[in-house]
Amino acid sequence: MISFNINGKPARVEVDENTPLLWVIRDMLDLKGTKFGCGKAACGACTIHVDGEAVRSCSFAVKYAEGKEITTIEGLGNQENPHPVQQAWVEEVVPQCGYCQPGFMMATAALLNKNPNPTDEDIDANIVNICRCGTYYRMRKAIHKAAELS
Repeated sequence: MISFNINGKPARVEVDENTPLLWVIRDMLDLKGTKFGCGKAACGACTIHVDGEAVRSCSFAVKYAEGKEITTIEGLGNQENPHPVQQAWVEEVVPQCGYCQPGFMMATAALLNKNPNPTDEDIDANIVNICRCGTYYRMRKAIHKAAELS
């Protein structure tokens, strides 16, 4: 049995300890906002926070979640009280298909927690997710907007 908190609530799962946390989140806890993209920790669609740090959940074994605080896109904010990153994404009309956007927002929120006023160079160094729709320009604008809103 592996225990952790997810989005502020306790969770206990009985699963092989090497199962990627992504599948526990999606299949066992029924939180579908975290996406599967590549399965190799390259694209970033599966980005979540583990104790406030951005982590690619497709390559993060659930055993390492023991006792940790996990946050998914569902725990970042909601329509009534959006996180500044979510608000900026809406204001800058970032998503096209939207598939990769939860991972980008989670990576951005982690960056802003460490660096509340990132430069373009900081963004390039820290936000390395992949978007097939090519919304990078709007994302950069939204990251700067989120920094202002925070």
